Amino acid sequence: MKVLVVGSGAREHALVRCVAADPAVDAVLAAPGNPGIEALALCVPVDPMDGEAVADLAVEHAVDLVVIGPEAPLVAGVADAVRARGVPTFGPSAPAARLEGSKAFAKEVMAAAGVPTAMARVCTTVEQVAEALAAFGAPHVVKDDGLAAGKGVVVTDDRDAALAHAATCLDRPGGTVVVEEFLDGPEVSVFVLTDGVTAVPLAPAQDFKRVGDGDTGPNTGGMGAYSPLPWAPADLAADVVARVAQPVIDELARRGTPFSGVLYCGLALTSRGPRVIEFNVRFGDPETQVVLARLRTPLASVLLAAATGALDRAEPLRWSDGAAVTVVVAAENYPGPPVSGDPVRGLAQAGGVDGAWVLHAGTRFDEARVVVSSGGRVLSVVGTGPDLTLARGTAYRAVDLIDLRGSHHRTDIAAKVG
Repeated sequence: MKVLVVGSGAREHALVRCVAADPAVDAVLAAPGNPGIEALALCVPVDPMDGEAVADLAVEHAVDLVVIGPEAPLVAGVADAVRARGVPTFGPSAPAARLEGSKAFAKEVMAAAGVPTAMARVCTTVEQVAEALAAFGAPHVVKDDGLAAGKGVVVTDDRDAALAHAATCLDRPGGTVVVEEFLDGPEVSVFVLTDGVTAVPLAPAQDFKRVGDGDTGPNTGGMGAYSPLPWAPADLAADVVARVAQPVIDELARRGTPFSGVLYCGLALTSRGPRVIEFNVRFGDPETQVVLARLRTPLASVLLAAATGALDRAEPLRWSDGAAVTVVVAAENYPGPPVSGDPVRGLAQAGGVDGAWVLHAGTRFDEARVVVSSGGRVLSVVGTGPDLTLARGTAYRAVDLIDLRGSHHRTDIAAKVG
């Protein structure tokens, strides 16, 4: 099998690493990939947002499966363009990808499907936002309706800060925000693979969204993650499929826009039971890095089954009994405009730590083919081990070997459980 992975982040590096390890796979391509992915796949400088170019690449190389990593190409319809050329594609159509592309649409689908979620109001003016903030009270939750790379959500007790975030979002063309009630309880990520009919959950994970230790500072795309979750109910994944994923999958099929790919269910385990915080229509980053580190079933064959309507006949998923922890190494000033272009040293040493590997996110080669930083989240350093304590130690030993001027990372990923 020949597989094309679309994207250039640490999530795609994790996908390529896992796909390349599948015995059924004899070649992997990436568009455009990154310096880390280049060690495992043929990287081709194709714009992941250009559906026809991605489709041309898939046809030219006679690939058997295209896996689209990031959300923006899915919302833009890249999966549709590739499918139109007859290539099996893992990732939802543009109409189904609206689940992530519009939080207001996601709320509408959840209401129709009877899925438990936070009460919310869709607002298009600052006056409506002010009324909603008063109705729900603090902590205030304000979400940009559209894609915002994980940074469109503000949770704050400061009403002025909530209004300011809403005003920034509303200033954009077609600006819309969703104001929600705050959900108490720990947050969990559950990925559910689906071919539009059958739903198969992956192992739950937890990520750390705020930039600083102790969950301080602004939201980011994610600063680290771990799996498994020893404190979560044993039947959590099955419960999420029954109460959340399957009803949504069935509702989208009923509307004539079947969802095929991975449905990311971001949940709060509240005192009233699980409630959906958000849906994403792709693998989450950095949770993918730890979930796939624990997967023992060959990945490409399962993704192909999801892409071809055969998930009910796929091999059952098997998981490692051990644990995985990932720590994000971020560039100076992230989540603000990151400093880029600095050499990233210590990659080989970090990757040489037993049970660890380094996944590239915001990196590129300079003219001398030295790896330099090129984004906010530069690396995801994964550590594995028999339990969370040992996996966490492995990850941080590897992180300590990375040298990037001005970089920062959280020191408390999985600390309370590991």
